[in-house]
Amino acid sequence: MSVSTAFAPAPAPAATDVVPAPLPVLGRDVRVPLVTGGEVGYAALDYAASAPALQRVWDDVAAYAPYYGSVHRGAGHLSQLSTELFENARRTVAEFLHCRDDDQVVFTRSTTDSLNLLARALPAGCEVYVFETEHHAALLPWREADVTFLDAPHSPEAAVRTLERALAARDTERPALVCVTGASNVTGEVWPVRELTSAAHALGARIVLDAAQLVPHQAVSVRELDVDWIAFSGHKLYAPFGSGVLAGRADWLSAAEPYLAGGGASRTVARRPDGSVAVEWHEGAARHEAGSPNVIGAYSIASACRALTEAGPEAPAARERHLLGLLRSGLAEVPGVRVLSLFGDDAPRVGVLSFVVEGWNSSHLAAALSAEYGIGVRDGLFCAHPLVHALLGTGAAEQAGCGTGTLNAVRVSFGAGTPDEHVTRFVTALRELVTRGARWTYRTENGRCVPES
Repeated sequence: MSVSTAFAPAPAPAATDVVPAPLPVLGRDVRVPLVTGGEVGYAALDYAASAPALQRVWDDVAAYAPYYGSVHRGAGHLSQLSTELFENARRTVAEFLHCRDDDQVVFTRSTTDSLNLLARALPAGCEVYVFETEHHAALLPWREADVTFLDAPHSPEAAVRTLERALAARDTERPALVCVTGASNVTGEVWPVRELTSAAHALGARIVLDAAQLVPHQAVSVRELDVDWIAFSGHKLYAPFGSGVLAGRADWLSAAEPYLAGGGASRTVARRPDGSVAVEWHEGAARHEAGSPNVIGAYSIASACRALTEAGPEAPAARERHLLGLLRSGLAEVPGVRVLSLFGDDAPRVGVLSFVVEGWNSSHLAAALSAEYGIGVRDGLFCAHPLVHALLGTGAAEQAGCGTGTLNAVRVSFGAGTPDEHVTRFVTALRELVTRGARWTYRTENGRCVPES
């Protein structure tokens, strides 16, 4: 029995939205209680943190689960089947990303894990260039390198100019790496990745793309963008089983010590006469995949990649443009709302948008949306503190209501499977809260706003 024929996905139910949701997700029928009484269908608008699992992914994993076995070196049938499935998943991801023939695909735990792995593989003396606008997963792993943090640009063209100036001033005898996001997890704005890559390569630097917020929303080609590496998380790509990917050039990864030391990364281990241990490490992806790999996680990512490929890049993109139109037109009618943006209102954007409301504490607003309307959004600084502070400006007034009293933001994010009703309900709820106030009393608990019991 081959992996390709053993586990057939279930057919997707029909959608009824004006622009149909191409990829049904789990949780469509979940109902949650309201503090005002009764219950309502949950409106999941926090995809940028973790997207719900695609129904296709869940069905594929459930079909494979009885055949689960340990991968590599196992002689049993289930081990052989699982090994085939695991390596097929690697090939599926490479095809999904349009990787080059000699690129490696390494399975990790997340985007954070992927970028920390690459940070450990930097050659000696490597300089790293990172915009302050990055998610902490891309901002913080480079602590052992010589890091230059670049100021937040206010246009795509300014981003390219800023990078060019910084790289032109560097010591060209040293290796260099640029780390850049594909789409902001705060503003949803799409960055000029191809132009930044061209600038980096022209000035002798390599580039790694944090695609955590890009690959769930649009087609991404390593070949077309010409990036050296790409990193993303399964849980953003509708595959929430604790797996991620680092894909790209093999040379730095092959020359580095293994990210983790242990079984799977080691080819041979022997005692020396002096009592020490001699180790020969594997080449290729296995070098950085020590321990028993997350087969379910890798398979779920591959399943999501297949589903997105079969849906075609335009179907999810058209869906998101429709939802963004509903959201932005609705927000424009709510008094006191300020949408956060680096590049301006006309910049291309994925299904992520953050805003503040004059006079409202973000924690209070998010708590009321959840408790009174059954709507899940995110509030705070979104693991991108320097960016949010830059967008909000210094010296901002404290917000009213419960919470920490500091000025944070509210983020709405969506994707495959989000129905129109979730967005229209959010806009209606926000308008009611801003114009009439919350119907419930809230208090501060551990720095968070929660409803009084």
